[in-house]
Amino acid sequence: MTHTAPSGNDRPLIFVALTQQGAELARDLQKHFPGAQLHGVRGRVDQADSLFEKATAHLAQLFEAGNPIVGICASGILIRAIGPALGDKTGEPPVLALAEDASVVVPLLGGHRGANSLAERIGKILDAVPAVTTAGDRRFGVALDAPPVGWRLANPQHYKDFTASLLSGAEVRIKGDAPWLSQSRLPQSPSGELSISVMLEASAGSSHELIYHPTRLAIGIGCERNADPEEVLALAEAVLAEEKLSPLSLAGVFSVDVKADEAAVHAVADHFGVPARFFAAARLEAETPRLANPSDLVFQEVGCHGVAEGAALAAAGPEGRLLLPKRKSKRATAAVAVAPRIIDPNSVGRPRGRLSVLGLGPGDQAWRTPQVAAEVARASDLVGYGLYLDLLGNLTQGKSCHAYALGEEERRVRAALDLAAEGRSVALICSGDPGIYAMAALVFELLDQVDKVEWRRLDIVVAPGISALQAAAARIGAPLGHDFCAISLSDLLTPWEAIEQRLHAAAKGDFVVAFYNPVSKRRTQQFATALEILRGQRPPDTPVVLGRNLGRPGEKVTVYRLDEVGPDQVDMLTLVLVGSSASRRISRPDGGEWVYTPRGYEKKRIAVAASSDDDATDPVGDVA
Repeated sequence: MTHTAPSGNDRPLIFVALTQQGAELARDLQKHFPGAQLHGVRGRVDQADSLFEKATAHLAQLFEAGNPIVGICASGILIRAIGPALGDKTGEPPVLALAEDASVVVPLLGGHRGANSLAERIGKILDAVPAVTTAGDRRFGVALDAPPVGWRLANPQHYKDFTASLLSGAEVRIKGDAPWLSQSRLPQSPSGELSISVMLEASAGSSHELIYHPTRLAIGIGCERNADPEEVLALAEAVLAEEKLSPLSLAGVFSVDVKADEAAVHAVADHFGVPARFFAAARLEAETPRLANPSDLVFQEVGCHGVAEGAALAAAGPEGRLLLPKRKSKRATAAVAVAPRIIDPNSVGRPRGRLSVLGLGPGDQAWRTPQVAAEVARASDLVGYGLYLDLLGNLTQGKSCHAYALGEEERRVRAALDLAAEGRSVALICSGDPGIYAMAALVFELLDQVDKVEWRRLDIVVAPGISALQAAAARIGAPLGHDFCAISLSDLLTPWEAIEQRLHAAAKGDFVVAFYNPVSKRRTQQFATALEILRGQRPPDTPVVLGRNLGRPGEKVTVYRLDEVGPDQVDMLTLVLVGSSASRRISRPDGGEWVYTPRGYEKKRIAVAASSDDDATDPVGDVA
């Protein structure tokens, strides 16, 4: 699993190395932190999950994005980089400085958001000194403002004054069962002037009393299809208020699996900041003997005699009990059960499956978007063509990888959908952009044409990537500066007659044309025909850009005339850009060339010079 700060932050842990020695240390640590990434300085670090040019700017960007950071460098570098971005300390991610010789690790920021515990863990792995300086942690052996998983502090605003009193010699009474507190080095006394209370009910607390809520409550939700989220949330809040229960005591929101895609259920979970989990109807039916309000009507609808009560009891476990029986609103029901111990929502029910369809770009790590990197880190399973999974490098550590060969596109997508339907978080990996001659369209085609309701319940996200046509264009200048189109010359899925018709239309319309899949071992004539069609409509010196292995070792970008290009110069790893009749070539000082397609600014300059009316403007750039 991906290492994250224990504060709800789901961003991946980033090791930042400024030297090769630091990178080697980071790689050793990555073995202990699956999903963690290595970022290194380009030119100093030979291989990393991401390479950057300027350390200060990159560190600031990572910090502002909320990534936990371990900088293998001097503390001062991190302080100078992150200092200008410091704000609310309750929201800052962990930031640690690790000496390059692995002698000491210093939590600089976010001590109680994971930095201290991370420093202790790294210290044990490397036999390094964890330089934890937080006074309360060192004296009492416990972080009162960062309780263990399954515990929540109700009044963090009082923590500072409370801790100050402790450090000044005050004693504390612990009311309720909390082994992590009673077994600490806190100065405990039955007559202490300070108190720590453990409870399920809501309480304001004070600077003399900290309130902790164990997550022992499960709220079950049932609702009609497309119920109003506001109605369901109002019911959930009313149910908790009826028994004066604190939402901080909730472990999760629970329902039947046919509601996995119900917006109202997820709205309640999001509001309370807890996960939503779902049970099969058969599992809820097993709870029928414990229901206070079994319903034959509900059984006819979903296959169990109670959704709200059944889901709450299933989450609370066999030793749990129904604390608040089913309450109803117009279109929803809610019930609350209590467990004798902390409820782990990851071990009960199933989350809504998630499928993220990701574009890695052509291959260069610098072209991979932060959204794609975050989705890869979040995923439990990676599905894709083997080469694309290889491009992820260390990002595959700790994840289940499902590699497929070329030509197995539909098998690949079906496997990804099925895995996600099991409640997993799945990333379907594509090169370039997933929506351009890639898997995103096939995902939605299968959703549309295959009658699998479990697929349609999934949370599906498409994260764009830099396409091959964008990469090739950027390498050579701006050949896509005016209208362009993309055509795949593969006739495996599209009849050649349709492709040929599009070629004639593109030639007649004088579009810049990007050719995907120009040739294969068995297919070369199509590209020759395409060139012949274009030659009939544009000058022989029209520039043609061939981009091969874009963003990968062996990258080569060359420019030819339209009348000198042939099928023997391209392969399936080549992206071809054929300019319009307006496209131009410019010589570069290094002997290379730029290619661009003017948009018409020369005519505009002439018109402006000839007219005093300079108020009229045209839109510039991609503003869609």
